[in-house]
Amino acid sequence: MYKYAKRFFDIVIALIALIASAWLLLPCMLILWCSGEHEIWYLQKRMGWKNRIFHIIKFVTMLKNSPNMVGGTITTRRDPRVLPFGRFLRMTKLNELPQVFNVLNGTMSIVGPRPLVEAGFELYLPEIKEHIYAVHPGITGLGSVVFRDEEKYLSQADDAPRFYREKIMPYKGALEMYYQEHISLWLDLKIIFLTAWLIAFPDNKQLIRHWIKDLPQAPEWLS
Repeated sequence: MYKYAKRFFDIVIALIALIASAWLLLPCMLILWCSGEHEIWYLQKRMGWKNRIFHIIKFVTMLKNSPNMVGGTITTRRDPRVLPFGRFLRMTKLNELPQVFNVLNGTMSIVGPRPLVEAGFELYLPEIKEHIYAVHPGITGLGSVVFRDEEKYLSQADDAPRFYREKIMPYKGALEMYYQEHISLWLDLKIIFLTAWLIAFPDNKQLIRHWIKDLPQAPEWLS
């Protein structure tokens, strides 16, 4: 029953988001077409439900050849590969908006673990890789909310790839396993609200643990 309720919930929220954001989608498309490399959509292979590959849909924010440039799949706050308008899209999370089409075609959910490229997926511990996509990946999720400003931590690290691999990924995996153990539409609604709250008030992260009290113990560096 929950599976069907969640799918209905996803479709309704995706349609509302699509209609409500049409006035933003069209200007973003026009600006992208007239700037940067004149590309609008970014389609990338990601790991999805039951570890199957699918194409995620996003607005272009980086140079086309970014994965083959210095930095690879890890993006820091002042990454030179990010396009000027792309920086705004990433800061406001508007680059994720086209993923409502992924929700409508059933490859994604509104809430779930973020779909990673294969190289990023391989950084999870084996037991996490086996179970993390037992649910559909989401536009937002518990890991996304807690790591709302992931680029800040990577920018402060002496060795960003190592920090991502050894510090961020283990805790992200623990958060996504927590989500699956406590999965409910009520938790989804909390995560959606917290996502919007942190876009508006990025420095007010205390609300996360006020609303979701028994999260896995956070590492000391996560503040």
